[in-house]
Amino acid sequence: MSEDQIRSLPGTEDFMPDGWAHRRTLYREAARQFALYGYGELHTPIIEDTRLFVKGTGETTDIVEKQMYSIPSAEGEGITLRPEGTPSAVRAYLEKNLHKQEPFQKFWYAGPMFRKERPQKGRLRQFHQIGVEAIGSSSPLLDAETLLLAVEILRAAGLTKLRVLVNSIGCPACRPVYRDELRRRLKARTGELCEDCRRRLERNVLRVLDCKNEGCHRVAGELPGPGEFLCETCRDHWTQFRAALQACKIDCEEDPRLVRGLDYYTRTVYEIKHEGLGARDTICGGGRYDGLVEELGGPPTPCVGFAIGVEATLLAMEAELGPAPDSSPRPSVFVVCFEKSGLGRCFELVRALRAAGVSAEMDYEARSAKAQMRRANRLGSPYCLLIGREELEKSEILIKSMADGAQWKAAWAEGPAEIRRAMEPPRK
Repeated sequence: MSEDQIRSLPGTEDFMPDGWAHRRTLYREAARQFALYGYGELHTPIIEDTRLFVKGTGETTDIVEKQMYSIPSAEGEGITLRPEGTPSAVRAYLEKNLHKQEPFQKFWYAGPMFRKERPQKGRLRQFHQIGVEAIGSSSPLLDAETLLLAVEILRAAGLTKLRVLVNSIGCPACRPVYRDELRRRLKARTGELCEDCRRRLERNVLRVLDCKNEGCHRVAGELPGPGEFLCETCRDHWTQFRAALQACKIDCEEDPRLVRGLDYYTRTVYEIKHEGLGARDTICGGGRYDGLVEELGGPPTPCVGFAIGVEATLLAMEAELGPAPDSSPRPSVFVVCFEKSGLGRCFELVRALRAAGVSAEMDYEARSAKAQMRRANRLGSPYCLLIGREELEKSEILIKSMADGAQWKAAWAEGPAEIRRAMEPPRK
């Protein structure tokens, strides 16, 4: 590649036509499950007011402190490329006054997100999420539904080597007691913590449990989990959630160190991991966020949701299912034109085939018949239509099956119907 040629930015990817097979499977199965579970498709802008994520995601999170792509706007407000989907969904819910019309809503979304990550395999600066937000119910059964939905999507995509981790981090009524206990214990061991976690002691001490630093991880392993400090209401919610998972035969592990990295979570949190990914093995994360709607200016409204990391999930699919098969376009018919003067009529034939629902391609450069046949072979087209001077004069087409070499003729006008008959599976 020439030094003058412009390259893609670090942490971004090009998705070429041959590499879409696993991705298409994941998106197709996700959309199918969303329809079964009654979630409506939601699209929100890629750019949002920066304040949405400062208030919604949390100003003490790594996302807001270190990872957001933000620019000033002409109107004086900051603009941020969305780093996650939940605040945008809640903003749309409030902006459309759904809390006044039909408070209970179930959304799903899929699209690109942006964070200033250190680029590495499966962790990009432009990445993609598939997520859901169920807004307007505090039922622990809804917590179980969202987790079950995530598991069903991943299973439908072909993944079986999944680990489901769950925890409860309490609510504003019981969490302060737990936070105080963590601070008391950690202040005696600040020398073992990283710089970020020393700063978190006062601002968001629960994040120490989520830190990946080896020293912090070791210290966190000796701390009590939030489950020991739950109030009666949170404990009852947790019991009903676990019972629902058990009834649905969802195997899961209770992880007292699981807190997730976002400020808005309350009560239930969960992650789904895949054993084929090594250290960074989380492919889905979610939980309950009962205070976010109120934080963004709405009435108290309970919510729960999750986000599947598309890039991590695709790596898991490759690890378990093998490389994605080639998904390059494979036209059913390739029209080979032997006469340059006949290109226009061949173009009309290609159009007629497509109108009849038959994928078709042709050569536009009037190359030799041999070169055109080579291209048909590379594309994997099962049929070729051979159009020479005789076919043009008699308004016929010569059909060739690439599988066995069989050839037969048909009237030009009957070409699309004849190809459709040839493509029909044999009757039993």
